[in-house]
Amino acid sequence: MSVDVYLNFNGNCRQAVDFYAEVFGTEKPQIMTFGESPQSKDFPIPEEAKDWVLHTRLNIDGSNVMFSDIFPGMPFIEGTNVTLAIVSKNKDDIQNWYNKLKEGGNIGMELQETFWSKLYGQVTDKFGIHWQFNYDNGKFTM
Repeated sequence: MSVDVYLNFNGNCRQAVDFYAEVFGTEKPQIMTFGESPQSKDFPIPEEAKDWVLHTRLNIDGSNVMFSDIFPGMPFIEGTNVTLAIVSKNKDDIQNWYNKLKEGGNIGMELQETFWSKLYGQVTDKFGIHWQFNYDNGKFTM
């Protein structure tokens, strides 16, 4: 299991991650864009946001730092754009931690299957800390 930092940006994620890769001397990151993700007619991606970053990460001196732009049209407040991401190979632990952290907090996304994970969810705990939970089945490498 790991606890990783997840940073969100408002359309300038690619520039930020390129900057951090240069600063910390990491490898060039693999980037998945919103336009490369499965499209939903319920949540269409605006043409101008198709090149925005859906997900990327850097390994900075042994720590994973993940990055993405916010979904187009979602509110963005600088200073609250940091989340802690739990990545675990144990679904029961994910469910347990998620259930405990949601008590007195707010659910951002119920635990569910996504195109990148068999189990993923988001919650803001009663202290205002934003958490993401992601099941690692060993197949997702980005």
